[in-house]
Amino acid sequence: MSKISNFGYTKVTIKEKTKLVQKVFSDVAFNYDLMNDVMSFGAHRLWKSKFIDIVNPSYSDKIIDVGSGSGDLVLEIQKRYLNAKIDIVDLNKEMLEEGRKRIKKGNVSFYKQNAESLSFANNSYDKYVISFCLRNISDIDKSLKEAFRILKPGGQYYCLEFSRPNSFIISNIYSYYKSNLIPAFGKIFSNNRDAYNYLSESIDMFPSQEDLKERMGYAGFKSVKFIDLFDGIVSIHTGYKY
Repeated sequence: MSKISNFGYTKVTIKEKTKLVQKVFSDVAFNYDLMNDVMSFGAHRLWKSKFIDIVNPSYSDKIIDVGSGSGDLVLEIQKRYLNAKIDIVDLNKEMLEEGRKRIKKGNVSFYKQNAESLSFANNSYDKYVISFCLRNISDIDKSLKEAFRILKPGGQYYCLEFSRPNSFIISNIYSYYKSNLIPAFGKIFSNNRDAYNYLSESIDMFPSQEDLKERMGYAGFKSVKFIDLFDGIVSIHTGYKY
């Protein structure tokens, strides 16, 4: 029997989700940054800056950015370390092309690969970063195990993702925003309500902070912890490979 995943609120097979997610991002690649601004009222830029503060990359680090999208996380890293060695991975060719258009400098390489089955050798990277992508991966647990495999001993895993607000009031306000306004904005700005509706639903179906922490532990990571930003609307999870 095929393993089941979620495409928003819909149950689908792993293979089906991969294809459906690819279509979503092919459709929105040309205005992906606008999409992020719409979904977060521009706050994603602050979240990513805080994320890079925590990653704290150095010149000696070999970094992999999985689900890099248009490359805005890489650009944020390059503001601090222009020549940081970064391998950029995305399964969607349109998203990779957007990244190539924007990232003109630095020591970067682009790869079209699936986070669940990376081609890189064991113990290859010092830091693995993934930003607003994990919820779109068909098999999260498999991707976590792949991340663990390719990290060097002592390497670190960092995930920035939408999560669960802690406050009841904020949770209700955010739920209304996700369910009603995000799809409406998608229709207005890109004439693609369905894509934005999926992105909203994918946030609801993503594991809670504690659940993701536990699953990282099952994948082999140690000293796993998370911090919440904006009352848990997003969270940053970190873990070590010892």
